Formats: sequence, structure tokens, C-alpha cells
Amino acid sequence: MTTSPSSPAPRTLLDETVDLLRTVGLALLIALVLRVFLFQPNTIPSSSMEPNLLTGDYMLVSKFDYGWSRHSAPFSPPLPAGRLNGQAPRRGDVIVFRLPRDPTQTWVKRLIGLPGDRVQVTGGVVSVNGVPVRQTPDGQTQDPDSPEITVTRVWETLPDGRRYLTFDRGSDGAGDNTDVFVVPEGCVFAMGDNRDNSLDSRWPGEIGVGFVPMDNLLGRARYVLVSWRIGASMFKPWTWVSHFQPGRMFQPVD
Repeated sequence: MTTSPSSPAPRTLLDETVDLLRTVGLALLIALVLRVFLFQPNTIPSSSMEPNLLTGDYMLVSKFDYGWSRHSAPFSPPLPAGRLNGQAPRRGDVIVFRLPRDPTQTWVKRLIGLPGDRVQVTGGVVSVNGVPVRQTPDGQTQDPDSPEITVTRVWETLPDGRRYLTFDRGSDGAGDNTDVFVVPEGCVFAMGDNRDNSLDSRWPGEIGVGFVPMDNLLGRARYVLVSWRIGASMFKPWTWVSHFQPGRMFQPVD
């Protein structure tokens, strides 16, 4: 006499729920690890980094370039100060950081000065340690967010050959003539590429950015993944297509 193998017990609603929670929990854990240690997406809410980053850009930030601090994790938990596997950034990097006066805010600027550097702006020209950053005008255009304003495109070239575009509205703006800033140890000096429309390290921390502590660095901006023009809204599905900017997809951040 033969016996048939016993059929598996039917799965209960509780079994299905436990499996679902396990799958969702694993997916969230993987996403958290990727976000903390490798890459983090961020949106651009303002025009301070034009022309390289536009309002509505959705950029990818690499987290491993400068190592990890407590600010690398969501909500900046109260962990010890310092950076794990900390590496020094380079002048010209587009850095993403926690705003010193309010770590809940994430800002993006270009790194201009490293610890010990002497930074000054004179007539709109940036000098680092007494050496002016070479500027090359590249014609005029309209500000993407304020088309009624004409700006000059200016290439800036660092001594190591790295270069990037900036916007300039003139040489007598509020941040075009400054005192000499001596960057403290453990901090960096950062500026927006839209030089006359950026609150940055040229202003004290209670107004702009001030000096940015190294521990506040989240990473380096690498690519624009996708982008929508001003006016797009998640609550207006028709704008997802009408305001989409396909030409900015996968653009490297210089």
C-alpha cells in the first residue's frame, strides 16, 4: 500500500503578512544602506548654483568621496564627531552639506577654500591665497529662473586646470567685494556658481552659510538624473510631461 506525500499546510493570512513585512523591511534596509554609504538623491530648490544646477534638477550625490559622519545618516543622530574614512575634498568640487545653523537643511555649493586658505573676492574676482582665479567671459544669456535678468557666462579656471561656468550680474554686487576670509581648521569655504544670487560663505552663518565644518559634508554632487522646470507639481500630473527637461537627464555635474 502506497501513501501520497502529505500536502503542505495552507498558508494563513498571518503567514502572508509576515512574509510581506519581511520583504518590505529588507528592501528598506537595503535602501537605507545605499543611501547612507553610497548614493543619495537630492532636489535643487533654488537658483544659486546656476548654470550648472537648475531649480527642479534631481541630482545624485556620492557619499563615499569624503567619508562618513553622523550627518551621513538620516536625521543626523547624536553620534561622536569626526568622519569615518575621511578624505579631503578638492577645490572646485560641488559639495552637498548640512547647513551649520540648521542641520535639517541640505545645501549645495562649490568648494572654493580649504582649511588654512585665504579667500577674498575683489570686483567679482575670487582670489585664493593671493592668486586670482582666472576668468574667461563667454557671452551673455538670460537667467533661467529670471529671464528678465541678463547675466554674463564666465568660465573660472583653477590653478590645477579644473574649470566651471558661473553667472555674473556685474562687479559691484553685495558679495563682489569682501574682506579676506581665513578658513579655519576643519572647515571649508563654499560659494554658489550664480555669484550674485547666492547666500554662501561670504555671509556669516546666521544669514548665509559661513564656514562649513567638514563633519557637515554629505558628499559630492555627481549627476543630474532628471529635471523639471519651475511649475511642475506632483499634484498636477499633466506637468510631469509638459515641464520635463529630457536634455538634462544624466548630465555630469562639473
